[in-house]
Amino acid sequence: MIPLGFGKFVRADEIVALIPIDPDDRGGGRRTYVHTETLSEPLVASRSEKAILADMETALTAPEAPHRRRLFGRRALHEPRRLQPA
Repeated sequence: MIPLGFGKFVRADEIVALIPIDPDDRGGGRRTYVHTETLSEPLVASRSEKAILADMETALTAPEAPHRRRLFGRRALHEPRRLQPA
């Protein structure tokens, strides 16, 4: 789980895009728009995109992470899942 600030958390493997908010539009701690697989609207984070990316890398590469995935090795959503031979 990645903390976004404002009491919001999101799973590292669900984040698909991080967009910094323009300095003119920032206010009240708003720093980054966080787009996820499951939500149609972005979440607003009070953390920078660099800090969120660092936490994502740590979470996705940790050997004890139960849902470990590589950032760029994801399957396309429309591809059917295939069972891997044992």
